[in-house]
Amino acid sequence: MRLFRRIRQVNWKYIVGEVLLIFVGINLAIWFNNWNTAKSIRHNKALALTQIEEEISNNLNELGTARENNDLILAAFHAYEAYYASTSSELVATPAERQQLEGRFPDFFRVADSSALEDGRFQYQGETFINFEIAELTEIAWMTTQSMNIAGAFDYPCLYELESMYSLQRRVRQQIDLVTDVIQGRADRSLINALSVLGQLDEQLENNYHSTLESLANCR
Repeated sequence: MRLFRRIRQVNWKYIVGEVLLIFVGINLAIWFNNWNTAKSIRHNKALALTQIEEEISNNLNELGTARENNDLILAAFHAYEAYYASTSSELVATPAERQQLEGRFPDFFRVADSSALEDGRFQYQGETFINFEIAELTEIAWMTTQSMNIAGAFDYPCLYELESMYSLQRRVRQQIDLVTDVIQGRADRSLINALSVLGQLDEQLENNYHSTLESLANCR
């Protein structure tokens, strides 16, 4: 007696359907994950740009205040330079000239003693008082953006402009440190030169701040 075993027919449509469903599911999961990642990147990028804009605006205000004060110091030096004797602690001028200088730049030169000269002028002993304003220029927002790899979402022109601006800002901070070191010594020509360079860098940085703020809208 022969035994016949019934072989069930394979349901290829079912198998193919299951494979397709799995494939579609995997792709949907990948797409959803990519969508979430892209959404997170866009959110972090927008937040970073907002923080950078605020940082630049704050730095711009700091720079403006310091620059106004330091330009006044430089102007005072140029005015007093014609009357300084051997050092910035000695002044030779008529009482009227000294009064005029004091009126333009109050407390810049503080007189401790004076002695009359033969030609109607006086030799004033004292000290030059320098109220140097240090601009607190920060780059916390930019450094945070880089450390969190958010900067990779910016296009090249945007990255280039931001890095260029912050690089110039670092140069300004280095020059501020140099001026501070010079002030610890004597108020002489070296300080005038250092302040002059700082003034030029400040002007460049202020222009960079304005142009960067205008172009950040294209970075979003």
